[in-house]
Amino acid sequence: MKTIVADKNEEYLAEAAAKFKNAKYPLALTGAGISVNSGIADFRSAGGLWSIFSPEEYATLKVFLHNPDKAWQLFRELGTCLIDKKPNIGHKALAQLEENGLLRGLITQNVDNLHQIAGSKKVLEIHGDHQHLHCLQCNNTIQATADHFKGEQVPLCDLCNYPLKPNIVLFGEAVKSLEKIEQIIVQCDLLLVIGTSANVHPAAGLPAIVNQQGGIIYEFNREQALASPGYHQATPLTHYFFKGDLNSTLPRFAQAVLE
Repeated sequence: MKTIVADKNEEYLAEAAAKFKNAKYPLALTGAGISVNSGIADFRSAGGLWSIFSPEEYATLKVFLHNPDKAWQLFRELGTCLIDKKPNIGHKALAQLEENGLLRGLITQNVDNLHQIAGSKKVLEIHGDHQHLHCLQCNNTIQATADHFKGEQVPLCDLCNYPLKPNIVLFGEAVKSLEKIEQIIVQCDLLLVIGTSANVHPAAGLPAIVNQQGGIIYEFNREQALASPGYHQATPLTHYFFKGDLNSTLPRFAQAVLE
């Protein structure tokens, strides 16, 4: 493994950029870390959403079905966290790579829609999105607005009067886009793992699949996660580790690739 730190390791950076440009099917996998610089705290970090609302108590399908009022306490807080947030230069760097035909697709665990706002078009959202509300009874989907996350009333479906939920995956629900993800990950020969510890499935298994296919893993995190003692893979997967703030490491990498 080769570590690339801000303003250092230019030889490794040039080497990583060249391999990326030569890759046949490079993909990116992103997690909460890429949106921190947009003002969205990692839910699992100290002070994050899960420290206020226990996922087992508020974020399960069972809770929503039996007590939507309680589930909407979490949904309102989440909506408030995400409203009016803007993509940062890390999101924009990935969009720029895609625009130049150098990134074939992006898989994200985030529900904030910031990749799309930044300009990324080939985005698969594992955990859904918080920009729409979905009816589990009649399958109606509507655009979410700020008013939906104000007040104390649970929004109801205009078609069948059933309680609506944000179009996000709750614990107990199947993840989204899995079939499409499976179709592209088997083609991937280089994976950018960005702002995630990749410990939650199905995202957790993607770096290992690429590695088993002989692919290369680039990790972008403040601290290395794919080779940490708590990571579920016994063998470190990372080939190039870009250490530091993503608003520094991602634009630097994109610039090296585009030059």
